Amino acid sequence: MLSPELLHGLRNLSLAARQVAEGFLNGAHASRRHGAGMEFSQYRPYQPGDDLRRLDWRLAARSDRYYLRESEIDTSLTVHLLLDASASMNHRDDNGLTKLDYARLLLASLAYLATQQGDAVGLTILSPTGLRHLPPRADARQLPRLYHALETVEAAGSFPDHATLAPLTARRQRALTVCVSDLYESEAEISTLLTRLRATSGDVLLLHLLSHNELTFSYQGAVTFRDLESGQTLQIDADQQRPAYQQQLQQWLRDTAQTARRQGFDYHQLSTAEPLDGAIREFLRKRKNS
Repeated sequence: MLSPELLHGLRNLSLAARQVAEGFLNGAHASRRHGAGMEFSQYRPYQPGDDLRRLDWRLAARSDRYYLRESEIDTSLTVHLLLDASASMNHRDDNGLTKLDYARLLLASLAYLATQQGDAVGLTILSPTGLRHLPPRADARQLPRLYHALETVEAAGSFPDHATLAPLTARRQRALTVCVSDLYESEAEISTLLTRLRATSGDVLLLHLLSHNELTFSYQGAVTFRDLESGQTLQIDADQQRPAYQQQLQQWLRDTAQTARRQGFDYHQLSTAEPLDGAIREFLRKRKNS
């Protein structure tokens, strides 16, 4: 898997998403991992009218015959992607990537994967000024729409309030909801939203995104921190505060994971310094079981 900074350096979200998804699937096939969209029960000859996306072009090139891969998991889903676009997602890691940069790459890759599986994919960008919502679709034009929305999103303000979020939970539609967020909230508004979505839509996969410098507290000496959402500042000695910070962070992460799982979410922690394969594997596992 390419590193997140190399993928971001491509400056082409469509190309990066394809590189991530196909690189993962090729690696998974070589290692014989099991999971949705990665292993196939059998091949059968192509017949007119078959979906060309399931055609094994490599096998065709070697044998001059056309075969379709019949997946062990052959059902399509509705996949609803949620992006937290509050200002805290502007936090920048030591590798130069913001959380929003990483989230763009991840969600674009998941959208590409889901589309290749034949799923209807939608996207909702959560910001205080309102929801930017692309309803789930399975047509060929949906991916460019999703890429454009992700490329143009800007993180600002705090997480939207209940009134802004209300349209998301007003309708019942069976879907696999995938939320990417750093889970910085003031009154449990994110977990409240996901609880309601689980009740109205079904399965929820929560991808908790943190930066590497948050996890390791790599700062040194006197540092001034500014809250990206409230603007408040705090001056500390990083070396002196590191032990207490790391202890409190680990406790918060344990509590967050336990709470999410108690509420029925699938929870997975991510770092902006790590390749995207962990999140993709969780998505495919969840898709297989949905």
